[in-house]
Amino acid sequence: MSLASWFRWNEPPNHISQRSPAEMVVETLMMELSWQMKQAEKQQRERENEYRRMKTGVDYGWLVSYPKHGYDISPGERLQLEDMCSKIHPSYCGPVILRFRQVVAEYEPEAQEVSRLFRSVLQEAAEKIKEEEEAKKLARQWNTKNRTSLSLTTFKSRSRISPFISDIKTISEDVERGTQPNRRVWSMPEFRNTK
Repeated sequence: MSLASWFRWNEPPNHISQRSPAEMVVETLMMELSWQMKQAEKQQRERENEYRRMKTGVDYGWLVSYPKHGYDISPGERLQLEDMCSKIHPSYCGPVILRFRQVVAEYEPEAQEVSRLFRSVLQEAAEKIKEEEEAKKLARQWNTKNRTSLSLTTFKSRSRISPFISDIKTISEDVERGTQPNRRVWSMPEFRNTK
C-alpha cells in the first residue's frame, strides 16, 4: 500500500463526510474505470505472452518488462466521463458498476476500448434514470389530476343536494301557507291477545 493511499483511507471521518454524494459517486465510478483499464492491460499482456509462447514454444514472459504506467485516457475525455458520472444518482452507482463489469466480461476489451464501454454504460444508465423520472412525473400529474377531478365531482354532487330546496313537505311550510297539514297516521303493530 502506498503512502498516499494509506493517508486517503486513514483520513479523519469529518473530512470524508464533507464530500457530497455526487462527488463520492464520481470518485467511485472513476476508480472502477481505472481498475477495469488496469485489468484489461493485464489480460492483454497475458494474451500477448500466450501468443508468443505458442508461436515460439518458449516462455519469455519473465524477461519482458512492462511500463509502470500503462494506457490512460486524455484529460478532456476524463472530464467528460466525470461530468457523465455526476449525473448518476447515488442509488444507481452500484447497478452501474455491476453493468459495467458485465459488459467488460462479455466483450473482453483492450485497455483503450474500456473507456468507450464505460461511456456507453453511463449513457444507458442516464437514459434509464430519465425514463424513470418522466414516469414518476406522469404518475404525479395523474394523481393530481385524479384528486382534482374527484374533488370537483364531490363538489358537484354536494351542490345537487341542497338543504334549502326540497320536495319533502314540512309542517312549517304548511303553516306559512295557511293550509291544514295532512293528518299523520301512526302505524302501530297489532297486538293480539292470545289466550
